[in-house]
Amino acid sequence: QVQLQESGGGSVQAGGSLRLSCAASGYRCVGWFRQSPGKEREGLASINADDSRTFVADSVKDRFTISRDDAKNTVYLQVSSVKPEDSGMYYCAAARWYRCAGIPTTGTFPDWGQGTQVTVSS
Repeated sequence: QVQLQESGGGSVQAGGSLRLSCAASGYRCVGWFRQSPGKEREGLASINADDSRTFVADSVKDRFTISRDDAKNTVYLQVSSVKPEDSGMYYCAAARWYRCAGIPTTGTFPDWGQGTQVTVSS
């Protein structure tokens, strides 16, 4: 069973940066999502476990980077030049049986973490 735990959220000023972590083992694909108040959960980025191929949404690709550290069984989402609209709950999700094929979508992942809150102040 895939177990996921996010960390690294908190309060940050606009223009700063943060790194979110997702402790995940036993997966083939891990994705990051964001849900802002009043909005649907949106896929941000995904990464394969076997070849580290990544997929990042066009809307964030100039500021968001997804990576992984196999030794720590952790997938990271690095966010730079944060904006107030980056505020929201960030979730990681994982799939055990198949590789990532593109920008993550909510219906693709069977396993989800509890989320970590990010608040960006202007």
